[in-house]
Amino acid sequence: MSVFISTLNQTAVLISFILIGFVLKKKKKLPDNTSVVLARLENMLFVPALVMGTFIEKFTLSEIGRFGKLFGISFIMIGIMMPVAVLLSKLLTKDKYEQNIFTYGLAFSNFGFVGNAVVQAVFPEIFLEYMIFVLPLWIMIYLWGVPVLLIGGSGDKQVLKDRLKAFVNPMFIGMLIGMLIGLSGFSVPKWLLSVVTVSGSCMSPIAMILTGVTVAEISLKKTFTSGKIYTASILRLLVIPGLFIAVSKVVPMERAVYACGLCALAMPLGMNTVVVPGAYGKDTSLAAGMAVVSHLLGCITIPLIFMLGL
Repeated sequence: MSVFISTLNQTAVLISFILIGFVLKKKKKLPDNTSVVLARLENMLFVPALVMGTFIEKFTLSEIGRFGKLFGISFIMIGIMMPVAVLLSKLLTKDKYEQNIFTYGLAFSNFGFVGNAVVQAVFPEIFLEYMIFVLPLWIMIYLWGVPVLLIGGSGDKQVLKDRLKAFVNPMFIGMLIGMLIGLSGFSVPKWLLSVVTVSGSCMSPIAMILTGVTVAEISLKKTFTSGKIYTASILRLLVIPGLFIAVSKVVPMERAVYACGLCALAMPLGMNTVVVPGAYGKDTSLAAGMAVVSHLLGCITIPLIFMLGL
């Protein structure tokens, strides 16, 4: 019960920031380009700073030996989730575009913005392990999720070279810099380290405010009446992490590895299904509904899953 209360309290803080963003946007207290500006700040400054600071502090030679197992379990997990997500999406709808949206949402949770925020708040001691664990998930997002599921069919398909270019982004650059500094033991000037640390601390509240602003910008007319949206949300939030908990009972895993896997699987449906198709002029009403419903339900399901599984 203590895990439930602790997680619920932290989730309540995060949800409060979502509500702040939602209300400010609905009351037209924020400019039209707020979501674009916040998203760029997150992707170009706050997330890279958080990742860099974590790796500078904790990525040492003595820790490297544990990362191979994190990679292995993560690749196995996403290797299982991808075909399962394809199968479940076909059961949810016959429409090909909707199948792609459901497949992406079921294969990849919001382990980035929301996952980072939750793990940093509730389990800060495993944040480095979590960042390592989700790297294979990012790899499959760049190689399959975005180009095949979200861009595919838009008339602008990506070749492998373009997919690989996606890895040259601020988060991965920040991670590599943090790795090099952590391994070398180089002493970073205190003022510079403070800049990195303070910037990283902005990641969680800004990510949640961004989520609230994004939700406020979408139409909610059909969101709360679609059975498919609720079904996908229940699968993402309860069934999938529940199956992982069941598997862990027969397949032994180190606690850190298990906790990382559970955190990644228990998060709501991601926002990429809204942002990426929208950039190509596609209908995002289904994806937006999935994001809204799953994030609201996640307020209760995330603490519940952590109480049952940790």
